[in-house]
This record gives sequence, structure tokens and C-alpha cells, in this order.
Amino acid sequence: MTQRFKELLASQNMDVDWKEVNGDSSKMVFEGVTFGTPGEKERLSIGKLTFEGVSEENGGYKIDTVTTEPYHFAEDKASVDISSLVLSGVVLPAPGSTDALGSMAMYDSASLASLDVKMADKPVFTMSNLSVEMTPPADGNALEFTSSIEKFTADLSAIDDAQTKAVIDGMGYQSISGYVESAGSWHPTTGRLTLSQNDISIENAGTIGVTFDLGGYTLAFLKSLQDLQKKMADQPEGADKSAQGLAMLGLMQQLTFEGASVRFDDDSLTGKVLEYVAKQQGVQPTDIANQAKAVAPFMTSQLNNPDLSGQISAAVNKFLEEPKSIEVKAAPSASVPFALIAAGAMANPLDLPKTLGVTVQANEE
Repeated sequence: MTQRFKELLASQNMDVDWKEVNGDSSKMVFEGVTFGTPGEKERLSIGKLTFEGVSEENGGYKIDTVTTEPYHFAEDKASVDISSLVLSGVVLPAPGSTDALGSMAMYDSASLASLDVKMADKPVFTMSNLSVEMTPPADGNALEFTSSIEKFTADLSAIDDAQTKAVIDGMGYQSISGYVESAGSWHPTTGRLTLSQNDISIENAGTIGVTFDLGGYTLAFLKSLQDLQKKMADQPEGADKSAQGLAMLGLMQQLTFEGASVRFDDDSLTGKVLEYVAKQQGVQPTDIANQAKAVAPFMTSQLNNPDLSGQISAAVNKFLEEPKSIEVKAAPSASVPFALIAAGAMANPLDLPKTLGVTVQANEE
């Protein structure tokens, strides 16, 4: 099992090593575990790695749980504390497996209870209850995944920059808290990779959500990418890497763009921004909103796209009248190769919104 574990991580561009292994199949403890990237000298030491409930399955191995020990790092006045990471339902496929993900170690779920960052013993960032759930791609279906962070907090009063600090204080965001929710799928055979939800919500501010849909992200693409990254890492420092850069560009051209979106759902942030700017200028928040409405058509006219310019102006007006949500979406009528996007960005960037089917709307569900 230990050798297969090492082989599978190596196939995913990770180098793992340990000093010794104690125990039996019911509970195995790897002592002095370190992780690294091929070609890199620096390694991450994580201490113990505990495997519980190890059993053979179809020539490979099924492991009930793999658990790290709590991690502590300190340097100067900063410190980081991370609780044990627990992976459940870990599968190490047999060598030569014909399964779609036969060359990758997989797991059903992962959980991390807490992460705490302190500066001079003062908490500046905390995170609690990170969880990940995955459904393997059985019977030709896509791998599906969800993840969430139940709560995070950040102390923004620790920021040193005076101008930034003044803005934070003026809007009352010395301390923020929120949560994160994500979901998506990946079909390793067809290469369709979709992030259907990635929402970061901050209390009394709003939610920023990002989605994307890509094609061509197959296992073959992933292996080529890992091989290229390894070659680049193996190059001596200062060596000419232009050939690898061109190879990376050629590799990226195998991908296609299917769609993407960025959305903001307001929860009082817009009002606070308008009030802050108005106070700085000695006017009313409605005056600032009206200025933004008036400027939008002039700024967007540079896009040389009257339809999109009209959409942006209408969305800005609607959102500032009643701040609920504003969304920028790209939905091309057909798959767009990344090579075409790159060429368009260099030759005529103003045509890209048309190529990608960009639209803007406000206060829509």
C-alpha cells in the first residue's frame, strides 16, 4: 500500500516521503512525512499521517480515513495553526486500472475543523469547518463535487496602509465575517470542467459569485500539463525557458471556452460605498449615484459596441436605483477555442465581447 500511495501521488506531480511506518492494516502511522514538488528543493514537513481501515479492493486499496496531525507554523510575529485534515473513503486504484481516474488517488470527503492566523498573538484570520464532498465518475458520468466553509472572519483593522484603513473605517468594515459555497463537475473523458457555483458571502456587505465552463480539460491534457510543469521545474535557475513557455501556450490551445459569469448580490455594501464617497465630497449619496449613471455611457462608448454599452448603462442605472444584484455573463453560441481568444485579444480586443457573447444585467434572479 505504501508504494502504491507514493506512485499515485508521483503521477499527480507530488513527491511524498517518510522516515518510518508503524502499525498494521487497522491503523498505520507514517512518521516524519514530507511533501515536495519534483525539481524543487524545499519540502513541507507535516509530521504524522495516519491511515485507518486499510483493505484491498480490486487490486488496489480502500482506506476508511487518512488523517494529518495538527500543524503549527511560526515566523517572526506571525503564526498559523491548522487542525487535522481528515480524508474519508480514500481509494488507491490498482496499477493498470481502466477506470477513468485509474491513475489518481481519490476520496469521498474531506474536512478541516479550523485554521487560525495570528499576528503578534492577535487573530487576523480564522476559518472553521471546511468540507469537501466528491462523487466519483461512475458509469460514464461526470465527477461531481461540492465544498463549503461554514464561517471565516478577518480583522481588517490590522491593515497598515493609511488610505486603505481610512476607507475600511469609514464604511465600518474593521472586522468582517462570512462563508463560502462551491459546486461543480468534471468529466475526465470529455474534458468538460464546470464550476457551477463559487460564492463568497460577507455579512452586511454582499456575495460575489463566479462560475465558469471549460472544455478540453481531459486526463491527457492534465498529464501533459504536469509533465511540462516538471520539465520547467527541472530547468536550472536562470536557464532559458522560452521553449517551455511556447509549449505551455500550445497546450492551453487545447482548451475551449464554454461560458463564465461574475455576479454581485448586494447586502448593504453599495449603500455604504455611496455614503462614504458622498461624505468625502460633501454631497448626498444620491448625487454620487447620479454621477455614476451619467458617466457610464461615456465610459462604455469606448467599447465600440452600442448594444453592450446600452446594457451596461441600463444595468448600472437599475442597480443604483435599487441595489440588488448585477451580473456580467459570457455565453458564446458555440465553443470558443482559447487560441481564438488569444488571437482576438492581440488583434482586436474590442471584438472579444461579441465573440464571447458578453451580456450585463441587474436585479435579475
